[in-house]
Amino acid sequence: MKLTIVAATGGIGRLLLGQALAAGHEVTAVARRPEAVTPSPGQVVAADLASDDPEVLIPAVAGADAVLSALGGHSRQDTDVAAHGTETILAAMRATGVRRIVVVSAAPLGTIASPARPRPPRHDPGDSFAMRHVMGPTIKAVLRGHYADLARMEDSLRASGQEWTIVRPPRLTNGPLTASYRTAHGRNLPRGTSVSRADVAHYMLHAVEDPASVGETIGIAR
Repeated sequence: MKLTIVAATGGIGRLLLGQALAAGHEVTAVARRPEAVTPSPGQVVAADLASDDPEVLIPAVAGADAVLSALGGHSRQDTDVAAHGTETILAAMRATGVRRIVVVSAAPLGTIASPARPRPPRHDPGDSFAMRHVMGPTIKAVLRGHYADLARMEDSLRASGQEWTIVRPPRLTNGPLTASYRTAHGRNLPRGTSVSRADVAHYMLHAVEDPASVGETIGIAR
């Protein structure tokens, strides 16, 4: 396949790039710092999706079978990177006729309010008592701006008319690729407290070719 990987130097993005190349895919990488992209794909496009216009992405997206995005803020002050960047990606996809997109979000997003979902469910059916009443509220308070950004990103995808998949991992680790993770449609995983970035990348590549994941949010965990 011909894939476009956005945020290709990030924790998940660089693993996506390596796994996609190892699987024999033709890859175009998008990154703010193209000199940091490794391993080297067929093409690298420099773009800062916090500010750039869709035209910058058109050469990267044109002709792709799918776009995989690992966009997200690097700090608590980055509260619009995922939403703005995904709007930019979607505009470039519409301009080039590309339909398929797989993105990374986060496990708590099912219960986070957004402009399009002002009254989300209070609890995710896969969350434990501790996650619902102790850890969850604390995490949401600390990462309020980050989650609001991801919630707006998810709104844009649902309204886009594209063939999207949203992957919602819990706490990310630097553990190895195991390919033995669990997934669930539309909810989190019971006792699913963590997952490696390598396994998230592995699932994203799988999801690209899985029609059952189109238009779905997918929980993933060990």
